[in-house]
Amino acid sequence: MRAARIDCKEKYFSLLDQVSKPGRYIGGEPNMILKDRERVNVHFALAFPEVYEIGMSHNGIRMLYHLLNRIEDVFAERVFAPWVDMGAVLQSSGLPLLSLETKTPLCDFDFVGFSLQAELTYINIPYMLDLAGIPILAVDRGENDPLICAGGPCTANPEPVADFMDFFVLGDGEDVVVEIVDLYRKAKLNGLRRWQILEELAKVHGIYVPQIHQPPKPWEVEARPGKPSTLVKRRWVEALSPDFYSTKPIIPVIDIIQDRISVEVMRGCTQGCRFCQAGYWYRPTRELNVDDIMRLTSETLKNTGNREIGLLSIAR
Repeated sequence: MRAARIDCKEKYFSLLDQVSKPGRYIGGEPNMILKDRERVNVHFALAFPEVYEIGMSHNGIRMLYHLLNRIEDVFAERVFAPWVDMGAVLQSSGLPLLSLETKTPLCDFDFVGFSLQAELTYINIPYMLDLAGIPILAVDRGENDPLICAGGPCTANPEPVADFMDFFVLGDGEDVVVEIVDLYRKAKLNGLRRWQILEELAKVHGIYVPQIHQPPKPWEVEARPGKPSTLVKRRWVEALSPDFYSTKPIIPVIDIIQDRISVEVMRGCTQGCRFCQAGYWYRPTRELNVDDIMRLTSETLKNTGNREIGLLSIAR
């Protein structure tokens, strides 16, 4: 298996001269995290259904990458939607979609987690799954397929992509993502099958499993007949913690859309405008301590060499 991965990696690099912006696919950036796959218990692919330049600008991916990789036996890698030229090269060469860090096929991961930030990126979900050789529909997946999940503000209405997903995380992911890997680690030790793991995940606050839950009404999610009645509620963290944020973010090797360091100073909004989905999805309002903002900013500037800072919040 290890030799096959090395051959796959060498073939992959030999094809990059056929595509525009090969820097999107090479990985190896400063501050990138590498772990020995043979020594981790949970292997997680953070999938962003957009090109590298957009995905690497997203603060949520940076946070999840940091939170997962600081757990010793968990390895989180990144994968972005390849541009159409790269997608065609992968298909013609017979190579699957690979992770950036170790060039591992997505089908070899335990989890593939998509970040749903905009409805226009939904079409890239089946595109990436197809390139990865993973069954597009959840009902077609078997024991050897990874668990496909999604989070982000678009999960406020998960049904448009529910057929593709094994489960969704509704709301803030900082705490629940740790609970997910803890649950999966224990499930592996106990020899649980795929459907049993999904049943356990369905019991976690903030997780919606389409194969177990169904939405009878627009405003609630109840269990299928024969299952315990459960209302799936959005998760949120009580307070923003400086531990959520890495001071050594990955430094992209090509220009990205937001090429600066980012510090989240507040989550939520004080205005409560009825038309604003973000204002409701990210409530209640939580602010990061000013001293923590100053320390995070100072340390990140030293570790990246950036000259610009983005202080992130919803307008207040």
